[in-house]
Amino acid sequence: MSLKKIRLAGSILDLARHVCAFFNTKEEEYRVLTPFIKEGFDEGDRAFHIVDPQHRAEHLRHLEVNGIPVAEASGKGQLEVRSWEDAYLRDGHFDQNRMLALIEEVLTEGKTKGFPLTRLVANMEWALEDRPGVNDIVEYEARLNYVLPKYDDAVC
Repeated sequence: MSLKKIRLAGSILDLARHVCAFFNTKEEEYRVLTPFIKEGFDEGDRAFHIVDPQHRAEHLRHLEVNGIPVAEASGKGQLEVRSWEDAYLRDGHFDQNRMLALIEEVLTEGKTKGFPLTRLVANMEWALEDRPGVNDIVEYEARLNYVLPKYDDAVC
């Protein structure tokens, strides 16, 4: 069985579908990620985004401007946008075990809801701040590399 082709930044994601990218500006981030996000909607994939709560409205506007019907996609479960506090920082701190469980739940749920793939985009600028649990981020990322190969989904 061959994997569905997923493009990101001019490359095809193969077996390794966990990508960590660093951006200098919001414009650069959107320039790289928008085609990946748009391709997912065109392919009928599910989108799960974790964003800075201060940028949530801007993120939704950006999706709309780029041809993604936010209200319709959200209504049918194709798009879910959560803030850091509703994902990484629940109860005010980072808990790597809880976050790994959420990632597995989200990826499993996408298949259950009938989407071919989930494209998870997570902004993690919160990790640059002095947040409780932030010292566990490297271990979390290492552990995530053991979880993600069980799924065909793409995580950026």
